[in-house]
Amino acid sequence: MRSTTVSLLFLFLSPWIRPISGFQALQATAPTRCRVQLRTPISSPAFLSDGKNRKTWLRSSAAASDGVGASADETSGGGTATITNEVFNLVKSIVGCGVLSLPAGIAAFGNAPSALVPAAFLILLMGAISAYTFSLLARVCALTGATSYADAWDKTRGRSTAWIVAASSAFDCFAGNLSYSMILADTVRALLAAVGIAVTRTTALTGLTTTVLLPLCLVKNLSSLAPFSLVGLLGMVYTAVAMGIRYFGGAYAAPGGRFLADLAPGMLPSFGAVGAAGAATPQALILVSMLSTAYIAHFNAPKFYRELKNNTLARFNRMTAASFGLSVAFYFVLASLAFLTFGASTAGMVLNNYSTKDLLISASRCAVAVSLIGSYPLMFVGTRDGLLDLLQLPEKQRTDSLLNKMSVGLVGIITLLATKVTDLTFVASISGAMLGTSLIFIFPTLMFRAAVRGDASKKWESRLCSLIALVGAVVGTIGTKMAFN
Repeated sequence: MRSTTVSLLFLFLSPWIRPISGFQALQATAPTRCRVQLRTPISSPAFLSDGKNRKTWLRSSAAASDGVGASADETSGGGTATITNEVFNLVKSIVGCGVLSLPAGIAAFGNAPSALVPAAFLILLMGAISAYTFSLLARVCALTGATSYADAWDKTRGRSTAWIVAASSAFDCFAGNLSYSMILADTVRALLAAVGIAVTRTTALTGLTTTVLLPLCLVKNLSSLAPFSLVGLLGMVYTAVAMGIRYFGGAYAAPGGRFLADLAPGMLPSFGAVGAAGAATPQALILVSMLSTAYIAHFNAPKFYRELKNNTLARFNRMTAASFGLSVAFYFVLASLAFLTFGASTAGMVLNNYSTKDLLISASRCAVAVSLIGSYPLMFVGTRDGLLDLLQLPEKQRTDSLLNKMSVGLVGIITLLATKVTDLTFVASISGAMLGTSLIFIFPTLMFRAAVRGDASKKWESRLCSLIALVGAVVGTIGTKMAFN
């Protein structure tokens, strides 16, 4: 079976493999989700992320031209970043610890290795749609002169509905913080168990929050935490390698795997007869919902378009295709290795399946913990400030005292929820169904349709955008129902 698996992995990866070299001045950027502030007459701060989980801010003016510009294929400009630089930073923005829940999305509809066939198709399809809508946002910026996601919405859909995008952004950040806390609870508990200290996940998370996470969330200048996004990406690559070593080495294979005796009964590898056919059931929408949030980097599309050297749409699309292609390949490889190791028993946070005595995986847990601890406060500012934006509280009223009180309250709520909710698959699928589908399927297509309204040459593409938005609404509705079920 392993030789067949290797062939399948190679065939899937081969179209995406490209030589990547010459990284120049790689920027240490921060976490994935982003904050979009409601538009006001003054310049709007756009929350820009560069890393799944990885954030930084850029105060950008909203004083861009409202006129429709020439085609970006006919003119060029932009910043100084090469395609290679942008590919690296965009992949860093897309790929994060959320990938650790994807194997459970496959296990939601199948328990046989052949379930990987439709899973590969869904991962590729969602990646392709996400790349297309990411490109749409750059085209909207080229047509309208918009400089940020919020600016693009204002210039195409109007300011009266800007709160919808701001709310989606704020709650997406909140879901990100909740996922981080859940992963950290399991990870810290497992790391302590590896050195002989037995604690509950509640105790582990409470201790980490009060001594590390909350103090970091109260810090006002977070620029020094930006490099943790690179740690996160390297940690995920290492995790995939470690999973591959354990799968191909048979360390968790029945009946003689060296670590099987360490696993709880519910974590033991389990396989059945439901393979590719399982994708025809509604349970497959759980994976689709999770993938809806796995590729979120769309708030940053205007930033990547602005900063690309000689930023024609053709060059931007090449960068986008390479970035999403590499992300698709990585998601498939990691999800496949984990699913082929544990099958139907795959946990919502797949590292929980592995033995606490497995040093290879313990190193992965350390990398994940360090990455999330550094990224957590960056994500949290998006949550806190996003809620303040929705309340339309002016910047001058956001005193340190108010921010501190709000930070303590929000961190407390997130921590409490993380101690009660233990299924990362549920959180990932709910946030994907309710938020990811809007941010990837619906909002970009609505903006593009408005930007090209009246252009007869874009009639068929406008219809395609309508179809994508409709699919997003259907997937979001059914996916939410399936996640609760």
